[in-house]
Formats: sequence, structure tokens, C-alpha cells
Amino acid sequence: MRILVYGAGVQGCELAHRLLQNKKNVVTLLARGEWKERIDQKGLVIRSMLQFRTTTDRVATIDTLAPDDCYDLVFVAMQAGQLPQVLPILKQNKSEYFVFLGNDPDAVGVLRAMQRPADKIAFGFQNTAGRREPDRLVSVHTSVGMTVGGATAPLSGVFRQRLQSAFDGVKYKLTYYDDMDEWLKCHIAFILPIVYVCYAVNGDLTRSTVEQRKAIVDAAWECCEMLKAAGVPVNDAENTDYYREGTKKRKQTDRMVYWMCQTPIGKWCASDHAMHAIGEMQYLDEAIEALRANTQVSMTAWDDLRRGMPNWKTMQLRYGKRKE
Repeated sequence: MRILVYGAGVQGCELAHRLLQNKKNVVTLLARGEWKERIDQKGLVIRSMLQFRTTTDRVATIDTLAPDDCYDLVFVAMQAGQLPQVLPILKQNKSEYFVFLGNDPDAVGVLRAMQRPADKIAFGFQNTAGRREPDRLVSVHTSVGMTVGGATAPLSGVFRQRLQSAFDGVKYKLTYYDDMDEWLKCHIAFILPIVYVCYAVNGDLTRSTVEQRKAIVDAAWECCEMLKAAGVPVNDAENTDYYREGTKKRKQTDRMVYWMCQTPIGKWCASDHAMHAIGEMQYLDEAIEALRANTQVSMTAWDDLRRGMPNWKTMQLRYGKRKE
């Protein structure tokens, strides 16, 4: 299969590394600037932190996608706020099958902008974290996989088979989900409260208070309730049940948040990305606020956390030049 990974940040590089393990794949990575030059000269170097392993892959790179370039599968690994700039380029390309990877608050809008049949566009989320350094990528994960599906409907059998073929023989778990627009919105409902606390404590989650940690989970519950009011078909068993006060699942979530904030896990999986992706987090925040404007749901914990961080202009001035 001829596969393009469009974007060479943490997610795209880790994905390209995995796809290259299937020797039947011909993988191309779209990268730009000094990072592209580094990959072309020295290879794609990834330090897997938890596995104490460094790998080097030789991968073909491009820096532009022409309309006539044709791939069997295109993975778009861009931050959500960058998509409006690249969607016209992707829409003009002759490739048929696209997977948009990452935090996307409006999968339906992306599907509409691509002007393709719904069974040719998928959305996914890869469970890896990390950061990009000048000479390598640092990746943090236990096992690597992707939750993937259509914007609001299951993927066709043809699309699933294409994905299975791409990862044939690779240690990479594909988990299919029927409504990724809902899944991604609910994921953002949990991510943003963590981000607000990251910014309030200058990226050091070990400084978070008991009250802030409790408010993270309360705010996620409030946001899920808001999403329901906005017409999003929230899967309670996978979301609100984990945040609802007084339940067994809530206790599990409270423990997870505690360990995330009090161990290096929080830095690796949350604060590193939050502090290096201010623009993306602001984009997600504005998308949630736009949805909220159409409801009357009270979000007290959410608002308290949001007010506790510096404003977005201040965050951009302090950290906006950082890159993932």
C-alpha cells in the first residue's frame, strides 16, 4: 500500500514508524523545514521512553501534496487548529481514503469540507504522547493503537479492510467506534479541564491542589451534560458514568487524576503537550464555548478552572513560540 502520513509531529512520526514495520507498505511522511532535513539526513529517530529503546527509520519525505499525488491511504496528523489551512489542499487531492488523526471538535464539519462520500473519510485518535526535540522524537506510550471510525456512522467493511492491511503484522491495536464526532467531543470534555489546571500551575501538575483535581472530574461531567443539551448523543457508559459524583467509576477516575498529577505520567501525557500546543488548546476551548452558547447548562466547576488560568493572550505571549 502507498500510504501518506500528512504531518510530522509526535502523532504522525509514531504512526509512520509503526506503518513502516509492515514491509508491504510504501510510507511517505509530509514534513517541513529543519525537521524534514533532519529526517532526510539522519532518519526518523524515536526514543521510546518507557521501553528504553531508540529506533531509526529511513522514510521518504515530501513537503507539499500535489492534487495528482495518489495514495491508497492518507493519515492526516495535524493539530485541529491547523486543519482549516490544509483542508483545501487535501480536498483537491485525488486520493480516496483519508483518516484524520487527533483532537477534532467538529468531525462532521471536516467531513463536509472534504466533499467526499462519508464512507471514504475516517477519524481516529492514537494513544501516544511525547515531544519533538531537535534531533529526535521522544514518544511515551505503553501499547500503541487507534480508536477509529466514521464521523457519525460505522466504517464500511472496505475501509476497515484497508486499515487492517496497513497494520498487518504490526503491534498496533485498532478499536472501531461508530460515532467519532461524539467520541472526540467527549474526549475534549475531559482534556480541557486538565489543560486549564496545567496552565494555572505553569505546567507542573504536581502543584495542583485537591480542589483542582476534584474540579477536573466535576468539569468533565458538566461538559458531557452540556454536550447532551447541545444535541450530541453522549455515550454515558463511556463518559458521564466515569465523572458522576458518588459512583464506583467516579472513584476510579479520581484515582487516575491523582496519579496523573502526582507522578511523571502527567508531564508525559498531559502538560508537555498542553504547554507546547497553546494554539490547539485555545481552538478546542473556543469550539466548546461555541457549542455551549446554544445551551443553558450551568458549568460551575468548568468556569472556575477556566478563570484560574492566565488568559489565552498571556499564554500565547509566554509559551506560544514553543513547538511540539
